[in-house]
This record gives sequence, C-alpha cells and structure tokens, in this order.
Amino acid sequence: MIDKLLHTVQQWWRLLLMAAIVPAAIFFILKPWNIPKLLSRSRPAENHDEALRRAEALKSAQTKEMNPLCLLQVMTHRKKTDRAVILVHGYTSCPRQFYELGRRFYDLGDNVLIAPLPHHGLADRLTDDQGQLKAEELAAYADEVVDIACGLGDRVVMMGISAGGVTTAWAAQNRRDIDLAVIVSPAFGFGQIPVPLTAAAMNIYAMLPDSYSWWNAELQENLHPDYTYPRYSMHALTEILRLGFVVQEEAMHASPAAEKIVMVFNANDTSINNDRTREILDIWNTGHITIETFEFQASLKLGHDLIDPNQPDQNIALVYPEMIRLCELPRQGEP
Repeated sequence: MIDKLLHTVQQWWRLLLMAAIVPAAIFFILKPWNIPKLLSRSRPAENHDEALRRAEALKSAQTKEMNPLCLLQVMTHRKKTDRAVILVHGYTSCPRQFYELGRRFYDLGDNVLIAPLPHHGLADRLTDDQGQLKAEELAAYADEVVDIACGLGDRVVMMGISAGGVTTAWAAQNRRDIDLAVIVSPAFGFGQIPVPLTAAAMNIYAMLPDSYSWWNAELQENLHPDYTYPRYSMHALTEILRLGFVVQEEAMHASPAAEKIVMVFNANDTSINNDRTREILDIWNTGHITIETFEFQASLKLGHDLIDPNQPDQNIALVYPEMIRLCELPRQGEP
C-alpha cells in the first residue's frame, strides 16, 4: 500500500516537473541569445581629403585576393558635396550590385561610397571565409562607412538592401550624422521561418556546426552574376539575424538617432519576412522620428535583389527612379 502511494507520488512529481520544465525550455529557446549592446564608436572624417585617406585604408586592409569588380568604390567630384550617398550591398553580393545606381547618384552631383561588407567580394566564389561573418563586424563596418561619408558630404544618406538593410538599420539606430536611412527589404527574418520562431532558429543554428547550401541547387557554382557567392553559410545568416535583434533591443530603449528613415518593402519578396520587418517598424514608430514606408507591389514581380541590373528579373527602369526619389533631401535651410 505504501509502495503504491509512493509510486503515485513519484509519478505526480514527474508530471509536475515536466509541466514546469517544458514551458521554461520553450520560453528559453524562443528568446534570442547572445544579443550584446553594440556601441557606436564614431570618428567622422573632418574633410574630403581625410575621407579619401580613410577609404583607401579600408580598401588596403583587405588582405585576401578580391574580385576586381568588388573593390571599394568612391565616386567623388574631388570636393565635399552637399550630399554623400552610402550604398550597402546584400549578403553574398558585392559593391558591383550597386555600381550602376551609384553612377546615377554621382551624375546627380553626389559623392558616392560603396564598400564591400566584411568577408565579401573575394575572388574565390566558393570561399568558406563568408562563414566567419559576425554581427559585430557589420556594426563596425557601418561606423566606418558613415565616418568616411561625413567627409564626403555635408549631409549623409545611407541605403542598404537585405543584410545591407539590417546594417543600415543599425547605423540609423546609432548614428546622428545620418540625415536619411533608406532600408530596402532588410533581412530581419527569413520567409521560410514564422516570425515567432525567428529567434529559435537563430539560436539553434548558431549552436550547430556551420553548413553551406547552394542558392540554386540546379545551377550551383554556375549561378550568375559571377561576382556573387553561389552558396550561403548558415552561421552567416544567423549573424545577420543577430544584428537585427541587436537593433530591436536598442530600439526598445531609445529612438533611432538618424534624422529620417524610409523602409522599402517588396511585396513579391518571399526570401525575407516582411512581417518581421513590421515588428521593428512598430517599435521605431513609438519614438520621435520621421519614418516613411514605400512598397513595390507584388504585381510587379520583382525579385529579392531588385538593385543589380545583372539579375534576370531586374526592372531598373522602374526601381531606380523610385530609389532616387526616396533618397531626396530637402534643400538646405528648408524644414
């Protein structure tokens, strides 16, 4: 009788223990891990000459062999202009993605800076080096390009797409010297992952050994354009998500530092998760900052990379004029 009672009590204790452990474990895995406060360490260039020296130093710091098309680009009018435009490419792409749009801004009278993200633009398209990408490096990159742009223009516009969009979002959150941040299809989350599971996916893949997959399993290494990486690293993707959670955490405690933010959605883009982006927007909208949104309709059938003219589904005749319009600043002295 006593043995039966003890057995029953033990069973109940096990059930109670499981009832406590399982929800706690679920709560734990659904919260993002290892989300540091990445402080901005701004050192803005004081003039055009210093900006060029800093850009050359950033270019020279790359020790591995680069694809010539992917080198840092400074399009300068040999003097400080009213507006400097920073263009930040996406994950596994390189500065060539934005080259043509950069020329359009240059022709409008702007100085333009397009720098490769860390571990990008290497001549070896199948490099595993991309898997070393860290959120901290993306934040440091953002600081450096904004610092350089401060010497290239009286006012600074920063535009980034995908991972470059998340990098631009971090800069917008932290840098008061950004007059306008244009964030295009940012990779705060991915289309295949429901928003509530984004943190869990990031946590799990960060613990696993890194792995690589083809962007296109049929074309594999023959994927074009040939200055992009045809594979992606799971660890690199988790670091991009991690930077997004850094932005979210910082936004919950402080309004963005940038003067104005424009968020650009592509309704046809299933690679990233637009609902996850709206989560960040909802937090930002509680602060005192000018935030605008723009959406390319799904009927336009634009791909995730709507910037690179060498993508097969590009429509730059439509996209570029809109991007240029979204980057407009009021004339000096106007509100």
